[in-house]
Amino acid sequence: MSAHPPVTVKALGEIAIRCADLAKMTGFYRHVVGLEVLQDFSDTGIVFFKIADGYGGHTSVLALFGPGAGRPDLHAQSEDTPETGARSSLHHIALTVDFGAQDELMAWLEGQGVPYRTQVFDWIGWRGVFIEDPEGNTVEFVAADKSLLAQSG
Repeated sequence: MSAHPPVTVKALGEIAIRCADLAKMTGFYRHVVGLEVLQDFSDTGIVFFKIADGYGGHTSVLALFGPGAGRPDLHAQSEDTPETGARSSLHHIALTVDFGAQDELMAWLEGQGVPYRTQVFDWIGWRGVFIEDPEGNTVEFVAADKSLLAQSG
């Protein structure tokens, strides 16, 4: 088995930020920074903004996560270390990869003994493969594929 993963990162897919005041942060990124709201799930504590068209059909986005939205179990932290993982303002980093390479990536992660999870976001046609860095921060390898889109009607 190769010592390197079988994918090549193509672009930054998403930046996700935890925030204490979702409405204030949404207003800032919408009106001061000038980002377009891609999807407003503020009723569940999450708002997505379009940054750019991105790579391979995956729109580059900024996601704001309000208090309690998308929080995994908290990890214990030492008082002398910076906040990371679920206690950090960083929610996760998403890196865009080719959809066809995700299966190879998951096999490679299994071979390396690296735990991962997947999630399909059918409202936009994405699949994410999630791992954690050594300090508990989440890194997502995300890809777009039209076959993942929810069927409307």
